[in-house]
Amino acid sequence: MFDFLLTDDQLQLQKEASNFVKEKVPKQLILDMDEEKVIYPVEYLQKLGEAKLMGLRFAPEYGGRGLGWVDEIGVLEEIGVLGTSLACLYSLPSIVGEAISRFGSEDLKLRYLKPTLEGTRYTAEALTEPRGGSDFFGATTIAVKDGDDYILNGQKRFVVGAEGADYFMVYAKTNPEGKSHESMSAFIVDRGPGVEVAHVYGLMGTRGGGAGRVVFKNVRVPRANLLGKEHGAAEIFYQMMIPERMTSAAGALGMARAALEVAALYSTKRKAFGQKIKDFQGVSFKVADSITRLDAARSLVYAAAKAIDSGIPSSQGRRMVSEAKKFATETAWAVVNDAMQMMGGIGYTNVFPVERLLRDTRLIMIWTGTNEVMNLIIQHEYYKELHTQMQNHRAIEEDAQNAHLNEEKVYE
Repeated sequence: MFDFLLTDDQLQLQKEASNFVKEKVPKQLILDMDEEKVIYPVEYLQKLGEAKLMGLRFAPEYGGRGLGWVDEIGVLEEIGVLGTSLACLYSLPSIVGEAISRFGSEDLKLRYLKPTLEGTRYTAEALTEPRGGSDFFGATTIAVKDGDDYILNGQKRFVVGAEGADYFMVYAKTNPEGKSHESMSAFIVDRGPGVEVAHVYGLMGTRGGGAGRVVFKNVRVPRANLLGKEHGAAEIFYQMMIPERMTSAAGALGMARAALEVAALYSTKRKAFGQKIKDFQGVSFKVADSITRLDAARSLVYAAAKAIDSGIPSSQGRRMVSEAKKFATETAWAVVNDAMQMMGGIGYTNVFPVERLLRDTRLIMIWTGTNEVMNLIIQHEYYKELHTQMQNHRAIEEDAQNAHLNEEKVYE
């Protein structure tokens, strides 16, 4: 942990989260979720609400603590050791809450955000569609105006929490003929008539979160449940990149740390050829590589959190959160794989939790935007920044013996 980066209050908050993970989350819950005996852990969310650990960034009048991203990242790393499902369900109030807090009316904040943070109402984000994953603006779900309401038709897939959610944040086309960035709106949609969880997915890992395909058939949505402006969902979508990707990055830190701790402790007990395996370079160097990667990822994630809290310009923020998500999730995958390799065959069994963590971490490089999409954003924002930065930088290109030979600098 980077204790030196945190204030005393942030350290105390992190300790609260650590104690919650240690004392309030039974082993049997994790096992039952992985075996799909539990498909939505209501009691877990209720306990989080009672502990006032959800939605830390939101105002106290809605159940939050009025804190920042650095605070939430510190807590999420602790929650992350439980695996992807429980970390994701912890994050959903923060993700959907971002949209309600920033773009919702006071009425929506009181009716939805407050009880969600209290652990008495449950939410899910309905974004991905069967015919479109990364192509957000290619959505085919439609909301047609009907008096003071909208009639919603369509379907969303891979909705984590679908099975247990009381309401969904849904993106839908309200202006299909308009430009892509001016074609969609976002709504809060209650579970009720016309809302059906048509399928709950069998997943390789990340089980027990009730991930499903949700079908909307002639669902009447009040205009009061519109988030932001009509046809203005693009602004909401871009803002939502921050909580979606920061929570993924922070949870990844916890999962990587958990796997490394299990493997490192194993290496201090397991003997081969008359000595503990931690004394073999093949094992000890994997530990060194893993902790270096983990510290590097943690540094980037905390830097991104601090940057957002400091009010960094949106373009730089998009780049940093995309870097944090990409690097932290890929680090987690590498660290968990090395943990299994250090443990040998026993790491591949369910005698230890590393195999479950391996199955969990495979998903986090895909969801909330694949890491290939992260690359697109990172390079795009960098090129936008490059020319502005160069106005204040030394012209390094001129620091060459024959830099003056312009006829040799052929670009076309």
